[in-house]
Amino acid sequence: MNDTQRSALDAAMTQRPLVAILRGVEPNEVDAVFDALVEVGFRMIEIPLNSPDPWRSLERITARCPDNVVIGAGTVLDPAACRRLAALNASLVVTPNTDPAVIGEAVAQSLAPFIGCMTPTEALTAVRAGAHALKLYPAARLGIDYFRDTRAILPASMPVLAVGGIELSNMEEWRAAGIDGFGFGGSLYKPRRAPADIAHRGRDLIAEWQRSGGGPHAPGAGVTAT
Repeated sequence: MNDTQRSALDAAMTQRPLVAILRGVEPNEVDAVFDALVEVGFRMIEIPLNSPDPWRSLERITARCPDNVVIGAGTVLDPAACRRLAALNASLVVTPNTDPAVIGEAVAQSLAPFIGCMTPTEALTAVRAGAHALKLYPAARLGIDYFRDTRAILPASMPVLAVGGIELSNMEEWRAAGIDGFGFGGSLYKPRRAPADIAHRGRDLIAEWQRSGGGPHAPGAGVTAT
């Protein structure tokens, strides 16, 4: 990550820590979907590596990513993917699990690891290994009380994003519980969903973030990937 990307990531995490997850996106649609999301205000976008031809999609988007947007891969399961992302000048490494080898390589490549965790052991392992943020997954199945219990043992400066089952109807209660941000999958994007529909959903999600108290947020505001 260069200084411009680092500043964009810090701004996104402070002001609008919402990640658009494009699981299943294909290279022939990724440009239109990306443009729709950027236009409505998303600043962090993830292309999971279990999508069709994900590296081609990542190549297309990283080549034209605006300075105020950060792009990266999700479902990153091995350190080699971190090196490939760095070569593309991407910024984000998003995982479904806690693997110190992947975290260590992401940090070594100056990428920002957003690390999936479910248990307190996984969460604290990710923190010690150098996670930039934690991804509570699957959030809706674990529930808000589980998040509160886990949040209590984490460093106050470590952002936690809820991912999995997050939609308009439950954002407010998660915000009230102290969650720092969200990752949106099927509530925002599904394969072959029209860009206009994605944009409409994206506007609604961002509006709900703002309505439920979104904006400058203390946890994670000073956390910077190294």
